[in-house]
Amino acid sequence: MTAPPSRETLASFGVPTDGLRPLDGGQGTSWRAGDLVLKPVDNPVETGWRAEVLASIAETEEFRVARPARTLDGRWTADGWQASYAVTGQEDHGRPDDVLRAGAAFHSAVRTLPRPSFLDTRDDPWTFGDRMAWEESPVIGSDAVLSLLEPLAAQRCPVDLPSQVVHGDLLGNVLFAEGHAPAVIDWPVYFRPPQWAAAVVVCDAMTWYKAPPDLADRWSHLAEWKQMLVRALIYRIATDDAASGFSGPPPSITEAYRPVIEAVGAV
Repeated sequence: MTAPPSRETLASFGVPTDGLRPLDGGQGTSWRAGDLVLKPVDNPVETGWRAEVLASIAETEEFRVARPARTLDGRWTADGWQASYAVTGQEDHGRPDDVLRAGAAFHSAVRTLPRPSFLDTRDDPWTFGDRMAWEESPVIGSDAVLSLLEPLAAQRCPVDLPSQVVHGDLLGNVLFAEGHAPAVIDWPVYFRPPQWAAAVVVCDAMTWYKAPPDLADRWSHLAEWKQMLVRALIYRIATDDAASGFSGPPPSITEAYRPVIEAVGAV
């Protein structure tokens, strides 16, 4: 768990300094203060871009969002922290189909947005994995991971799908509450086909939450589906390797991918 925001930061957002508590989930960096959830800023440009979009996006009966909160003087960040209004709901990894439907509605709402320029300079393990998946960087990695990546890379072939801004980590970032539309939160921005974002959900559910292989079959109507699944797996595996400093993720992680790779190969 990261250190909490300071009293000065909380005052900037106009929330009380008492009752501050850490929140479970994510990367263990979020804190609840009053009606707000605060988390550290990774990329100030991306944070500002995302806040402007989420502040104005029109919600529907199919999805809602966590609206960003400004500081008392109108900024989106303070002292390296960002804030959003808390939304009702809990994540549920056992509902991947509902996550996929909420993601599709969200992606429809942002489909006309131009590609943000911060994607050109963003540099983190997730961006590394994304670029490798889309053949924008070579297939490299630790020995254990290369044994998974190279056969997947050999299955890639060109695809012709339009790209748009998408949410790259939906499965754990859609909240469900009775009587409310699903809430999409914690948006990592990518510019890829929305079918790829759907494939990431399916691969995550099958790898980590025991979703059966027929989950992939249920969404096989999506265009270039096998290619999207292959790229989703490359993205996740390469990201895990980069996050380990290319020393190789633990064997339990690499082994978790093997049955999913086999299932994708049979799609």
